[in-house]
Amino acid sequence: MSIMAGLLGIVENLLNVYIWIIIISALLSWVRPDPNNQIIQILYRLTQPAYDLVRKHIPTVFNGIDLAPLIIIVALQVIDVFLISLIRSM
Repeated sequence: MSIMAGLLGIVENLLNVYIWIIIISALLSWVRPDPNNQIIQILYRLTQPAYDLVRKHIPTVFNGIDLAPLIIIVALQVIDVFLISLIRSM
């Protein structure tokens, strides 16, 4: 049981890291950074597949504001709460 709790803890930490990656990517999209920067390219490669998945199923642009990052963060937070309750129940 402790191995499973440890694995769920690792997944929870990875979810939190990905949430921060999405937040950083969304904030950087406001300032239009250099697209040739390697960090920007990595952030784009990490977040764009999730954005495309959400945009394919839900219209996310309202009044010129893309809400895809917000939708993804909310969904990841729901998964995170579920994992925390699963860990506590073990």
